Amino acid sequence: MTPIYVLDGTQVRTLEDFWRGIGEAINGPGGYFGRNLDAFADCLGGGFGTPDDDDYVVEWRDHQMSREHLGYPETARQLEIQLSRCHPTNRPSVSAGLAAARQERGTTVFDWLIEIFDDRAPGVLRLR
Repeated sequence: MTPIYVLDGTQVRTLEDFWRGIGEAINGPGGYFGRNLDAFADCLGGGFGTPDDDDYVVEWRDHQMSREHLGYPETARQLEIQLSRCHPTNRPSVSAGLAAARQERGTTVFDWLIEIFDDRAPGVLRLR
């Protein structure tokens, strides 16, 4: 039987909430499943924190609520954080992304997460 890990979308209001929620859904209280986009992709691709059984499903319940909260305001907030920490050579691209998010254009945090699921673990995510 394929294990199903449930992510409660009503509890995902920020990217930090997502890290906490996905970690606990898959690995229990205080569990880890990435705390940045690269680490999350690694976990989905078979890195640290991945379920022992390769055949699993993540069911993101109430994902529409998460989609709303992980929209442009949260995207701009995350890009502001990135801009404050990134290498100077990356600042132009992060700044461009931030400007787009502030104008409600481009991809959102929610889109980033869905893209990582699709790229690293096709078929694992079920949006409910």
